[in-house]
Amino acid sequence: MDRKGTLAIDLGNSTTVVAFQGEKDENPQLLDLPPISRSKGEVPSLVFASEKHEPKVLIGQQVLDSVLSKEVTPNIYSDFKRWIGANTLPKTENSRLLPEQAGELLIQGIWDRIPSNLKIKRLVLTAPVETYRAYRTWLNNVCETLRVDEIALVDEPTAAALGAGVPSGSKLLVIDIGGSTIDFSLVALEGGEGKAEPVAQLIRFGGNNLEGKSKQRLRCAKVLGKGGMRLGGRDFDRWIVNHLYPNHPITESLLNTAEKLKCRLSDLSIEKEEVLRERVPSASKNDIQELQMSRFQLEKLLIDRGLLKSLKTLLSQTLLLGEVNGCNPEDLYGAVFVGGGARIPFLQSWLKEQSKPAPLLTPPPIEAVAKGALHLTPGVTIKDVLKRGASLRCWDKKSRKHIWHPLFVAGQPWPTVKDLSLVISASKTNQVEIDLVIAEPQIQGSHDVIYVDGIPTITEESEETQPSILKENIQSIILNKPGKVGEDCLQLLFSIDSDCTLKVQAIDIRSNEDLGSLTLGLIN
Repeated sequence: MDRKGTLAIDLGNSTTVVAFQGEKDENPQLLDLPPISRSKGEVPSLVFASEKHEPKVLIGQQVLDSVLSKEVTPNIYSDFKRWIGANTLPKTENSRLLPEQAGELLIQGIWDRIPSNLKIKRLVLTAPVETYRAYRTWLNNVCETLRVDEIALVDEPTAAALGAGVPSGSKLLVIDIGGSTIDFSLVALEGGEGKAEPVAQLIRFGGNNLEGKSKQRLRCAKVLGKGGMRLGGRDFDRWIVNHLYPNHPITESLLNTAEKLKCRLSDLSIEKEEVLRERVPSASKNDIQELQMSRFQLEKLLIDRGLLKSLKTLLSQTLLLGEVNGCNPEDLYGAVFVGGGARIPFLQSWLKEQSKPAPLLTPPPIEAVAKGALHLTPGVTIKDVLKRGASLRCWDKKSRKHIWHPLFVAGQPWPTVKDLSLVISASKTNQVEIDLVIAEPQIQGSHDVIYVDGIPTITEESEETQPSILKENIQSIILNKPGKVGEDCLQLLFSIDSDCTLKVQAIDIRSNEDLGSLTLGLIN
């Protein structure tokens, strides 16, 4: 018997979760998709692609079940989610497929194996906060060939909050330590006191693509503050292998063995000093036979690699942005900890202490986001906040030099409701045009992840740096008549639309003539 309903896919860096909820079902169910699923609802985020191999493409568990996972081969693609939508790839990236192409193969492989008795009326996908805009564009392109009338998108922290069963209208701190990213978000769920509840952003309806066309009135689930970095559980696995065997090539087989060992070490019934051993499957005589480590050694490794220091920085940045938007720690309903990293007792204890006075909530860490996404119905977008902000280069009359004038600061919600008005003057006599130069302020004390010999390494940016000029966004406004040095010439009305695109309307205040609008490009 056919069942109509909604499918949710939460693409993760190490595990992709697939869940379905029928129209008449009270609760969602995790889908078993043999031969690509490892267990119900869990598909390893792995792709093998080769023109010479038969079959040419393997997905998920198929890769792990093949002998290929025991080798170092450029035809096996993992860790690709973190780089989807990124401006640059790591120097160690030598794959023949782009991350976006590997991700498309994975989603298509999942879609092709959905049981035939499930009739998907709506597909709900999740996107990371850090690359939400680029990720949305990519997903929209990937889904062009999928036969489904409605496609909606929700950011992962909001879905995690709903997956934790938190009531509408609550304010939450969501910590998501996944396979590839760490996200801290302060989320204000819409609803409560008779208000409408949050829903996902609709990108297809009735089979029609709504990108850039939707005129619907949107209710918003608001992100009050956030911080994130491209580091996650798969990097912890690399650290384990590299710590135990510093000079050995890292294969998918070793990484998956390290992941199993890490999960076993998360069992609190095991003594902290007890050394556990995990055999490497199908290892040859000359290869690594097993990995061994205690929970104490794992915790020390994570601390030595700088994890706690980075988490503390991200937490501070997130809470500071929350305070800018009127949300204090005392206002939080709780702190929701999800993702594979939520299984590690050491991190649970640390976050429980750091999140006080908010209680730490720990829903099922892997499926919380996918199940949360199923609670959402299409119709709204996510109201996000700027991470860095934007500044305009202006002529300062008093100092008689160019300065950077803040337009929108970190923590500014977007899309904006009201235009920001700014009057600017000419910087020289007989000036016939004024350049609009936009820059993003740099975050002090931020952390980044670089790759040293293929091993993820946390770096810290402590010195103050100059604003980063967005050169591709420079636009010029032609004046109707030449300006004089120091003369007020233009009124500029700045706004940020639903795609986080900075726009400006220019008015010549000398003649009160509307000079039209310009698009200054994506910011933040």
